[in-house]
Amino acid sequence: MPAPRPRVWVSQPLFDDIVDQLAAHCEVDAVVEVTEHDPVAIAAALREADGALITLNERIGAAELAQAPRLRAIANVGVGYNNLDIPALDAAGVIATNTPDVLTGTTADLGFALLMAAARRVTESERWLREGQWKQWSFSTMLGADIHGSTLGILGMGRIGQAIARRGHHGFGMRVLYHNRSRLPEAVEQGVGASYVDFDTLLAQSDHLLLVLPYSAASHHIIDAAALAKMKPTATLVNIARGGLVDEPALADALANGRLAAAGLDVYEGEPVVRPELLALRNVVLTPHIGSASLATRRAMVQLAVDNLLAALGFGPRAGHPANPVTATKTRTANTAADRITGITTIAGTGKTAAGKR
Repeated sequence: MPAPRPRVWVSQPLFDDIVDQLAAHCEVDAVVEVTEHDPVAIAAALREADGALITLNERIGAAELAQAPRLRAIANVGVGYNNLDIPALDAAGVIATNTPDVLTGTTADLGFALLMAAARRVTESERWLREGQWKQWSFSTMLGADIHGSTLGILGMGRIGQAIARRGHHGFGMRVLYHNRSRLPEAVEQGVGASYVDFDTLLAQSDHLLLVLPYSAASHHIIDAAALAKMKPTATLVNIARGGLVDEPALADALANGRLAAAGLDVYEGEPVVRPELLALRNVVLTPHIGSASLATRRAMVQLAVDNLLAALGFGPRAGHPANPVTATKTRTANTAADRITGITTIAGTGKTAAGKR
């Protein structure tokens, strides 16, 4: 008797032609309308699932995993994965994957768009024009800051940070400074035209500071009132990483009181809710988390997530070895899932087992 086909939950409507690739190997339960799933609904959806294709809207941790004895793999459509409790996934022996690389250029483009719009007061001047306030051309109307020849600071120098550095250095002749958890090899620095500095120097010398570092407990509110006080009052701050990196009330206060010239934000700590203090300001450009939102890139992200999920479930050319694991658990089998149902849990990375309930 053939083994039953694995069941897969798809949490949001994506691209049907790509998601349909799962149906060749799996029973697919796909949500057909954009839905805000609460924790109870997520737990219910995972209860009989072997795999899940999810977005950053779905948060999965120990409580949801406790009710999902068959779950083997989660494919997150996005490069960030702070919606996932990685230690809990590792403890449960569940693979999680993400979609790096395919969104690098598109996200870097959006970062530069926000930088230019904020520094040159594009949205502020458009609103002013639409309100009928432009009565006569004036030499001093909407004076902003130059991009070319200025100092670009980058906090977090992974793939996206390097792509932004190349745009700034090669395209706009900018002096590029960066701070990162670890310094890049000299050849990489030279290739993107960037110089390593400490955090305080980055804050003090940047005319335009872009945040592209991962969010973690250590980076929570890394840009707080103290950090903002070290920046130039003429500077621009752009966040295309995660909202929790910035103390938003402190940022709003700095923008409102002339201690920072402008900001561009694509991410927010409480998204999709945006703080009213930010909404009231004209010197901040606000976009609704669209860093990777080009049609080609979003399709590539979903395709990579589907490939990752199929591989994690044992199908395709990378069967058993998905390309982009973010957990210590990197391979997964149906037998391991069956062990969990009987109360035997594989200890991630050891090959050992421990008896007991999940």
